Amino acid sequence: MSHDHSDDTPEPNHRLGPAVLLTLAFVVGEAVAGYFAHSLALVSDAGHNFADAAALGFSWYAIWIAAKPSHKGMTYGYHRVGILAALVNAVALVVIAILIVWEAVDRWRHPEPVNGWLMIIVAAIAIAVNLLIGFWLHAHAKHDLNIRSAYIHMIGDAMSAFGVVLAGIILIATGWHAADVVVSFLIAALILWSSWSVLKESVNILLEGTPQGLDMNAVETAVKNVAGVLDAHDLHVWTVGPGAIACSVHIIVAEQTIREGQQILRTVVDELAHHFKINHTTVQVEVEGHESNEMYCAIQPSTDAHAGHHH
Repeated sequence: MSHDHSDDTPEPNHRLGPAVLLTLAFVVGEAVAGYFAHSLALVSDAGHNFADAAALGFSWYAIWIAAKPSHKGMTYGYHRVGILAALVNAVALVVIAILIVWEAVDRWRHPEPVNGWLMIIVAAIAIAVNLLIGFWLHAHAKHDLNIRSAYIHMIGDAMSAFGVVLAGIILIATGWHAADVVVSFLIAALILWSSWSVLKESVNILLEGTPQGLDMNAVETAVKNVAGVLDAHDLHVWTVGPGAIACSVHIIVAEQTIREGQQILRTVVDELAHHFKINHTTVQVEVEGHESNEMYCAIQPSTDAHAGHHH
């Protein structure tokens, strides 16, 4: 089973290394600036950026280990590591959002003078850094939940940094120090909103739910419409990892030769791969009028009734 990228975009692991280093370097600068500017919004954004650095590092590790070959102990390989990384990233974002709200409530009660210009300058640099890394990851974000979780971190961070810039402008124009706290609340809300889709999808994959956007009725109809298939049951479809969707199904056929049965089986596998991008299908063939445990004698006396197919 291979997952190929047809475009010439650099592999994401070549981008993630520099992205981690760039983000970590910026986190240190932003945290120091936030401390001296007395800006909770800047410190909040630095915390969010630190989570991004951890997220990128986790994604980088997940891509590296997912490329390792499968073996007897891990027959599907390490595809799920990326899903775990996405889940941890999403949970980390939720925790950070709660901490920001906690700190913002305290700052609302005990306001401090804030340096608006320092906020604006540092947050503007944050926007540039996050958009650059987001641009690096964009091409792979559609196909890989792990990369998408890192990408959402980056875009969310650029938006929260933009909020800090606005807070700085309001502060300078009006002297309203609470703008810093209000933006911190907005950053927390943005973080929670952006992490929800990744949290939901990663949990769905780990619980072996139906892949997002897949119409199971259409899959069942496609199998039943294959010439020679009389009926289908026990249909299961789940995501193994990025680019790896698995399916198992029992089909009922009329009594026939092994060659004819194999042809139907191959057609089912090809249909699912072509129309639904299901690239790891196991088909069990049952003969009409026979108990399922008799099918080995009825149709395939010398071959295995399960057929796995890889593209």
